[in-house]
Amino acid sequence: MSSRKLKTEPIHNFKAVLLGEGCVGKTSLVLRYMEDKFNSQNLSTLQASFVSKIIIMPDQRQALLNIWDTAGQERFHALGPIYYRGSDGALLVYDITDHNSFLKVKLWVRELKEMLGNDICLIIVGNKIDLDEQRVVDYDVAFEYAQSVGARYLETSAKNNEGVTELFELLTQLILEQQTQAPLTSAKARGVSLPTTETIDLDLNRINGGQEENSSFWSCCKI
Repeated sequence: MSSRKLKTEPIHNFKAVLLGEGCVGKTSLVLRYMEDKFNSQNLSTLQASFVSKIIIMPDQRQALLNIWDTAGQERFHALGPIYYRGSDGALLVYDITDHNSFLKVKLWVRELKEMLGNDICLIIVGNKIDLDEQRVVDYDVAFEYAQSVGARYLETSAKNNEGVTELFELLTQLILEQQTQAPLTSAKARGVSLPTTETIDLDLNRINGGQEENSSFWSCCKI
């Protein structure tokens, strides 16, 4: 009796990092996206946590998105370069009710571009739109700033699950498009070896446990 080898699918392998001040909702966005859960307690990440999810795009291209959720507290700021080195994309998150958190996003953008160049895909994220009556950062101000630095802009609510899935799928789409247009420049400019940033062959049947929908897993613990 012959056995049929399971078909493997090429999967693009990307690294993305979440940056922003503490308590802006970075971990809540990841938790909502990965597990469709929301914790009303303030979630503080110590140093960083790492999660991965297989994303299937509308055109059936697939990507393994490796997401680094970094600590926002000032005392951990110096560790940032350790975590976002080699990133293909970044989500820069601020709280729409906290103007200072928006100003800090500008510092992160400058730092990312200085270290990784202009090839990195950026999305600036105004979180907590469920608190719109307390908004202090106007949509138009944030949108225009994002345009000025070549970034996309989205607003989200981890609490109400607004715009969260769209956020991570848009980032994946932007990275796919950017690397399709400049597959060599984007990886080499950041000092990342091409085999780890282009495609890998994974047995989807094994990873997804026989299921065809997107797969996700937490790959390491918080420190």
